[in-house]
Parts: sequence; C-alpha cells; structure tokens
Amino acid sequence: MLTAVATAKSSIYARPAASAPSMEGPLGLIGAPMRFVRNNEIYGEHEPAEYLYQVISGAVRTYRMLDDGRRQISAFYLPGDIFGVEAGEIHLCSAEALCDAQILVAKRSAVMARAEHEKSLARQLWMLTMRELQRVQEHSLALIKSAEERVAGFLLEMAGRNSVGATVELPMSRQDIADYLGLTIETVSRTFTQFAHSGTIALETSRRIQLRNRPALNRLNA
Repeated sequence: MLTAVATAKSSIYARPAASAPSMEGPLGLIGAPMRFVRNNEIYGEHEPAEYLYQVISGAVRTYRMLDDGRRQISAFYLPGDIFGVEAGEIHLCSAEALCDAQILVAKRSAVMARAEHEKSLARQLWMLTMRELQRVQEHSLALIKSAEERVAGFLLEMAGRNSVGATVELPMSRQDIADYLGLTIETVSRTFTQFAHSGTIALETSRRIQLRNRPALNRLNA
C-alpha cells in the first residue's frame, strides 16, 4: 500500500516511516506510517478518496483554491486527528503537511470492511464523522463574525487541541491562519498585536502564544 501511495504522489518527499508506532483509534491496527516533509502534498482535490489518514506527529492543512486564485483552508489536523473522510468517492480538498509530519495511511475499503464485523470500529467511525460535521458547521459560523471574534475563537480552539497550560503552540503561519479565518494576513497580525497590547495574550514567539486573559477571549467568542 505504501508503495502505491508514494508512486501516486510521484514525490521523493513522501516515504515510509522508519518504524511503525503504536496508535490507537480506527486506523491503529490497519494503517501503515509514512513521512511527509513540510508543504508536501498528501492528496489533491478531486483525487480518488481511496485512503484514510491519521496524524501521528506534525500537522496537516486541508484547503481549496478558489476561482480568483485565493486559498481557502478548511481545517487543521494535529496529532491523533483523522482526515481524508469524504461522503463521496473523491476528495473535495487538497491536503498538505504543515511541517514535517508522520501520517498513518489506511486503505478506506479495508477500514470499512473491518467495520462491518467490529461494532467498536463502526462506532468510532460514526463518532469521527459526527465530529467532522460539527467542525465544518462551527467553522462556517465563525466566518460571519468580526475579525477579533474569529481570532479569539481560533486561539481558544487551538488551546483546546494543542496547549501546555496557558501556552499554545501554533504549527501554522499567520498566512495559514488568515486563509482559515477568511481574513487578510495584515488583519490577523494586527489583531494579534491588539490582543497583546491589551494583555489578553503574550506573543512569546511567532508560533508560541500565552493566553493571559482567557475570559476576555471567551467573551469575544460567545
């Protein structure tokens, strides 16, 4: 399976991982690990949705290119997250590694066949589908909010998924955040600066942010 995937992508940057890690979840006993370097495509929009993917390490973005040339990021996936789930037979978005990433890859047909006989696996897949639907709905609602509300909601989302204490590690760039929130990079940078000046956050580095006033962010995100 790994050879087929790597050949399909025609890239020297996608390669089998050195060792198979122990992973829990629907793909844990079925998938095989592969490594993708930063900005390497994992699959493309309109390609057959033959595989499911789980992030072992690193991070992934899914996106679409709009007719006017703009990029619309639909989701970020972090360690433990499963992506590539489609209702139909083709991918509606492209997927790229945000940074060097290790990805567990499983044949979709093999996962579904196993789910027919294992109720626990079928239940996990159902919950995965429901979470993905909820994520899409929440992201759609966020896009009608103000810039400050969108950035506050994004920081809280990332804090819930990828934080140590009050510190949030962002694997994505400001441009990635802008394309995810439907804003310009200038607006995202200005909003981060405003939050820092008000004491709501502290910018330790461009990718490491400390949430100093979470109630203020919660009020903006309400």
